[in-house]
Amino acid sequence: MENGTRICEEERPPEVQETTVTEGAAKIAFPSANEVFYNPVQEFNRDLTCAVITEFARIQLQTKGIQIKVPGEKDVQKVVVDLSEQEEDKTESKESENLASGGQPRTAVVREICEEGLWVLEGLAASGLRSIRFAQEVPGLRSVVANDASARAVDLIRRNVQLNEVAHLVQPSQADARILMYQHQRVPERFDVIDLDPYGSPAPFLDAAVQAVSEGGLLCVTCTDMAVLAGNSGETCYSKYGSMALKSRACHEMALRIVLHSLDLRANCYQRFIVPLLSISVDFYVRVFVRVFTGQAKVKASASKQALVFQCVGCGAFHLQRLGRASGASGSRVKFSAACGPPVAPECEHCGQRHQLGGPIWAEPIHDLDFIGHVLEAVSTNPGRFHTSERIRGVLSVVSEELPDVPLYYTLDQLSSTIHCNTPSLLQLRSALLHAGFRVSLSHACKNAVKTDASTSALWDIMRCWEKECPVKRERLSETSPAFRILSLEPRLQANFTIREDANPSSRQRGLKRFQANPEANWGPRPRARPG
Repeated sequence: MENGTRICEEERPPEVQETTVTEGAAKIAFPSANEVFYNPVQEFNRDLTCAVITEFARIQLQTKGIQIKVPGEKDVQKVVVDLSEQEEDKTESKESENLASGGQPRTAVVREICEEGLWVLEGLAASGLRSIRFAQEVPGLRSVVANDASARAVDLIRRNVQLNEVAHLVQPSQADARILMYQHQRVPERFDVIDLDPYGSPAPFLDAAVQAVSEGGLLCVTCTDMAVLAGNSGETCYSKYGSMALKSRACHEMALRIVLHSLDLRANCYQRFIVPLLSISVDFYVRVFVRVFTGQAKVKASASKQALVFQCVGCGAFHLQRLGRASGASGSRVKFSAACGPPVAPECEHCGQRHQLGGPIWAEPIHDLDFIGHVLEAVSTNPGRFHTSERIRGVLSVVSEELPDVPLYYTLDQLSSTIHCNTPSLLQLRSALLHAGFRVSLSHACKNAVKTDASTSALWDIMRCWEKECPVKRERLSETSPAFRILSLEPRLQANFTIREDANPSSRQRGLKRFQANPEANWGPRPRARPG
């Protein structure tokens, strides 16, 4: 399969039988016995990471007067806007130096060392597939450190590096990833990009990672412990990430915000803070890409970026309570103080049930839409670069349509099942919200998500109006049930369910591959690699 995953068994004695995998531009050999971890379903993860690091390299190297050349990409000069305010002055000075010298812009290509390029660390490399793909597919790299604590894994990395002829770029390393990152805390020794894709939780590595990444560097983190992050074990989530997870329909986005909260909390200990570029929940894991900066003044604002979540156990209505408050007119000195709350009464105003308390979670935007636009444009104009390009386009298109300033979401089935009525179509509910003057979007984390800035009261008013068109038999409802209490009130807002043209998002109209069907039978997290 071109640019895909191809697996074949080599003819070897049973004791040394190996499997060869071709993914992207890399060819990897690994033992057929599960001694080194490999999961083909994660190809989307690796493709997306290559795309993100490529655009990050484009941004970083442009400040040094270096252009990157991606295989298959048209030879046109891309104009990239620097994402960080901290680097604007440095960018302007370096650009003026390059213009003054009168030299032609330098070019960085794949498989070649760029002396001023990115220094990348893959902390848990296993077979080395991801690191080798970086070397083969991402231009503008100075070096890639492929580290693993397993001696068998490092031996395999060395063989695969030789197999792909990238020994000049990829350096195998055997060490505990935490110790290796702690050894690179000094500013001159920090990595420009750190990629952590562990089996399970990355929590043990986060403290070292936020210290070992360079100023404005990129930190890529995968979490596959979704049962913990989705609320099945709140106390375990608190012990790992410093946050209580709740069982809710928005659990996948809440998982992303818990991971971002944990990263920012750890970075704050060292006067550093994070700026999310892209945060996605797909398949059986969440994946976040954040930049890490240093700044005591910005760290003071971190408390106002976190929030507790009050969620009703009856109707599922939620409210966010910020931990801190930042006040001050534009351009004046910002004052920080404790926030006032709570935002809810002891009993839910809609159904009379009690509230659960979750969080803290990251309450600020979880994506950088400008950066995502650059990645999406690069993937769309060069679709042959990745085997999963179609899915990357779909996911990033939905992400770019999300309301950035609206945390969490409701779902169609949640709203209708609460009052025991028929479910309106997605377009009908979106149209009603738009007619009422509210904003609404989908979420990449859930097919039936309704992300809106409408208040919970307005949302239930719209559902009351819908129930009048599809009446519920009130005599079957218990007087203490959430449905009875919600429907006992008359709506103050008269909903209009006439379909609006702008209710159907662009990604849905174009039929993009937004949500992945099961790629193979019994897919999901694979068993942990057996010790040698």
